Amino acid sequence: MKAFYIVGGIALLFLLVQSYKLVSSSLTTESQKYRLVHTESQFEIRFYPAATFAKIYSKGTDYKSVASSGFRKLAGYIFGGNDRGQSIAMTSPVRMEMGSQGSTMSFVMPEKYQESDLPKPKDAGVHIVKSSPQYVAAISFGGYADDETIREKRDVLLKSLQDKGIKVVGEYTFLGYNAPYQFWSRKNEVVIPIEWKE
Repeated sequence: MKAFYIVGGIALLFLLVQSYKLVSSSLTTESQKYRLVHTESQFEIRFYPAATFAKIYSKGTDYKSVASSGFRKLAGYIFGGNDRGQSIAMTSPVRMEMGSQGSTMSFVMPEKYQESDLPKPKDAGVHIVKSSPQYVAAISFGGYADDETIREKRDVLLKSLQDKGIKVVGEYTFLGYNAPYQFWSRKNEVVIPIEWKE
């Protein structure tokens, strides 16, 4: 019985720590800004203004082959792997564009930085780039992402856009919002650039 209480106490402590991490992280992590334009039952349309990213390119063609190695490179840059030894705050989401010819992973830089303000990466594989403004359709899902789920959501979104007569103008991007240690209330999205007029 004593062992039962010890295990129960450890489990409770673990849940409290996870809850604290979840709440504190969601309150302090800056998210990429966008404007909600239109809502449908299965997806929403957003406008993303231009933003600055740290980006890596990979020969990998799926989530599994790019996620860990890409994250390490980008995390190295923002945790001081740059010409100033400067730390840059982590933001959300982590963005991954996957295609048959290769993939990219990007961290959006905090809004206070312009491209010219950012330190230079020490790793030549990390590039600082600025995105163009764009309209996207976005579909959300929970849990831990994997290639199969990402493809399923992409296909659902593509079918929904086709049914609504909305023109797709680019490849899909996976957005991941949570650290690996966050076990619940996880948020993921697939976004696809579209042609849209307001």
